[in-house]
Order: sequence, then structure tokens, then C-alpha cells
Amino acid sequence: MANLQFDLVSPERRLASVEASEVRIPGADGDMTAMADHAPTITTLRPGVLTVVHKGGSDDYIVSGGFAEITADGVSVLAEQALPRGEMTQEVFGQMLRDAKSQHEKAQEVFKNEPGPVDDAAKLIADMVAMGTHIGLDPNQSNFG
Repeated sequence: MANLQFDLVSPERRLASVEASEVRIPGADGDMTAMADHAPTITTLRPGVLTVVHKGGSDDYIVSGGFAEITADGVSVLAEQALPRGEMTQEVFGQMLRDAKSQHEKAQEVFKNEPGPVDDAAKLIADMVAMGTHIGLDPNQSNFG
């Protein structure tokens, strides 16, 4: 089976550079899987779990947004925020959710409930909660005030 080069970077660090057989991406318009010889595509990311399958097994990364560029021989992900699944804690998730709620409040103030920006910020919160639930974290912990 043919492989492709996978690279994941965030503003803080380079998280991965590995030869992969597939990359499962939480795209803004739905989940997608990239494999060798994929049609060239650029997609935005929603908060979720990005999974990289390679010769040694698979690795999960939590991403909060960003972009993925897919070509026939590679996937490059530029994440707004990303970390290996093992580094995601209830505390980190709580901070990410608080940041999303803060963005929603600012959008409501600035755009006075105009559909576009306010709805986008509300969707970010919903995606964060769904991602947390998917990986076993509780969005209703008392530290989420």
C-alpha cells in the first residue's frame, strides 16, 4: 500500500512528521480520510481528533482549528492549537472551552447577534463540547464556570 508524508505543526511546535498510510481529518464540512493519491484539497479544521495511521500504529492529536492541505503524496496540517491526545487533560479542555465561550461573548458584543460571526462562535463551542465528549472529558465539570 502506498504511503504519504504527514506533517502537523502548531504555532508552538512541530508535533509530527511521519510517513502515514492514512490521515483522518476533522474537516469543517465533515470528517475525511486522506490516503496516497488523494485529489488535491484544502480544508479548514473544526475542533476534533486528527488520527494518523502509520507503520508503528496510530497517533491521535487534538486540534482546535486550522487548515489541512492534502496532495497526492502528502498531508500538511497547520493547526491553530494542537496537542497529542495523551497531553489533553480535563484542565486543558476546560481552558479551551472557556476560550471558545469568550470568543462567542465577544462576537455577540461586536456583531449584535448578526448570524454569521455569532453562529460561527456558537458552533465552535458545540464542536469543542462534542470533541471533549468523544475523548471522554466532561464539559459540565465545575471548573468550566
